[in-house]
Amino acid sequence: MAEFGYAGHILEVDLSSGRTNKLATADYADRFIGGRGIAARLYWDRVTPQIKAFDPENCLIFMTGPVAGFPRLAGARWQVCSKSPAMEPQNFSYGNLGGSWGVWLKFAGYDGLVVTGKADKPVYLYVHDGKVDIKDASHLRGKTGVETREMLKAELGKQVRVLATSPAGEHLVIFANILADEDSTGSSGFGSVLGSKNIKAIAAVGDSKPTAAHPNRMKELADRIFRLRKGTWEPYTPAVAGKTRVHACYGCISGCMREDYTADGGEHSKFFCQASDTYRRHAVKYYGGWHDVIFHATRLCNEYGLDTAVVQPMIDWLARCYQQGVLRDEDAGMPLSKIGSAEFIEAFVGKVAWREGFGDVLAQGTFKAAELIGKGAKELIGDSIATRANEGMDYDPRLYITTGLLYALEPRRPIQQIHEITLSVLQWLEWFKGSKGPPFLTTKVLQNIAQKFWGGRIAADFSTFEGKALAARVIQNREYAKESLILCDFLWPIIWVRHSDDHVGDPTLESQVFSAVTGRETDEQGLYRFGERILNLQRAILMREGWGGRAGDKLLDFVHEQPLQTLRFNRDCQVPGKDGEIISKKGAVLERAAFELMKDELYQLRGWDVPSGFQTRAKLVELGLGDVAGELERQGLLRG
Repeated sequence: MAEFGYAGHILEVDLSSGRTNKLATADYADRFIGGRGIAARLYWDRVTPQIKAFDPENCLIFMTGPVAGFPRLAGARWQVCSKSPAMEPQNFSYGNLGGSWGVWLKFAGYDGLVVTGKADKPVYLYVHDGKVDIKDASHLRGKTGVETREMLKAELGKQVRVLATSPAGEHLVIFANILADEDSTGSSGFGSVLGSKNIKAIAAVGDSKPTAAHPNRMKELADRIFRLRKGTWEPYTPAVAGKTRVHACYGCISGCMREDYTADGGEHSKFFCQASDTYRRHAVKYYGGWHDVIFHATRLCNEYGLDTAVVQPMIDWLARCYQQGVLRDEDAGMPLSKIGSAEFIEAFVGKVAWREGFGDVLAQGTFKAAELIGKGAKELIGDSIATRANEGMDYDPRLYITTGLLYALEPRRPIQQIHEITLSVLQWLEWFKGSKGPPFLTTKVLQNIAQKFWGGRIAADFSTFEGKALAARVIQNREYAKESLILCDFLWPIIWVRHSDDHVGDPTLESQVFSAVTGRETDEQGLYRFGERILNLQRAILMREGWGGRAGDKLLDFVHEQPLQTLRFNRDCQVPGKDGEIISKKGAVLERAAFELMKDELYQLRGWDVPSGFQTRAKLVELGLGDVAGELERQGLLRG
């Protein structure tokens, strides 16, 4: 039976046996909300450390949250969780997607979908009106994600929503993406996990819309949220004049920087954020200015299933390898001498996606490829990669100190957490430089934001490590709850407001939305308590998979050793310092000793064992995770 905000069931499909099962969402939602929270619990119960990413026993878990399906909340996000092949050692990881597929899964009667096993031939799942069919997908083999989507819409009707894997996923490229409607992409290598299970696609359709416990309160909240978010991204759109237009996901408040690009030949696709920069710098250098190949590179990666957050630094590294004589065109079987051209990117995407020749080496990720090549290739990676999942560096911890803790505790880049600090600072930078529309986010406003959202004004002083552990704790708790509701990263939390008297947002809005949708009255701190529980559950999963506690909570060496030179969004590395003084952190490193002290403070705030970084029985029991504590204790992974 459906509860307010939920469809009421989670569908299980075992591809090896063809059996299906329904789980009651209510058995999980009371402690884990939805999204990342429920997915983590399902994973904990099903995936032991010995299971590898491509083993049939690995689960692919697709989860929506209670706000999915409601208009004007920007709550159409959905989560994919599984053991990821994108890093070594393999760990639990996650992807966050937008568009509409997650909403259509809920409309089809399910809050989530758990897939295990392996089909003996290519199949796709058709989830509709509370049922699921496992159908032959042999005719889709080798098709791109876009081709697969359009072919299934032709078969099943244009009303269906489709997620698919592409040639990279079929060939088990470790950083293969999932592609869904509205060109939404999900990373962490889950396209290859789909491929390992012989699933080409999952289509969903239905008309079972969720209901809210307090619809009138919901309308009042939606009206207020709309007013607060008015004009949020206006100065930043369109991203490319005459080429892009704003696009909104299902139920969005207003649309944002998630734009569609139309090339001169009429082709169009999503052109958004980091992905739009995948090939920009090299193409501008090669062609001497803007060129449609910048868009085509992003589109090729999406269609053939390559994660642009991995591709971008990989191409930077290949360029260095060519410049230093480590690799030649004939070594790679692709024109490294023409990086930036259409010829290179087409050859690169094709060879990697199909694992042809040198593409088979690159399909294993930059770190592994560098090891296989030798000849100093590893040293040429430099500071372009930030995570063990081969992803590019965004929002450097040498500048934005708090992001160091956020990076260190996650298996991949936690962009939702990182954005809390960095997008606010970048908005402050626009005020400081006097650009991008009427200035509003002054140093004083940023300090007031820090007081209200990050635990204290000191969090907005980037000359000191003081207050950064507390800020990390608050941000993590809030973002884990947000990733379980699930709300859009570009519009939530409402930290700053362009058109208001004080320009400071309201941290209670998420809990108000949760209460109005589900009828479970929860205040701000109560919602953060959910986030703390879910974070601790993910921590336990990672520990069980060999994370190592303090030893695993680390950054790559360059953050501590290489002085900061410049950043794309903040070339002069300027931030507020003591008493709001403007400082530049060019030449800074994140000192190891200071970083370890920040970890000490964060562990104390979290109730974990400080020397080891292990969780404690007292904290897990306090959070209602006694059974998790018991298993960790049996494995020697618990303190206290």
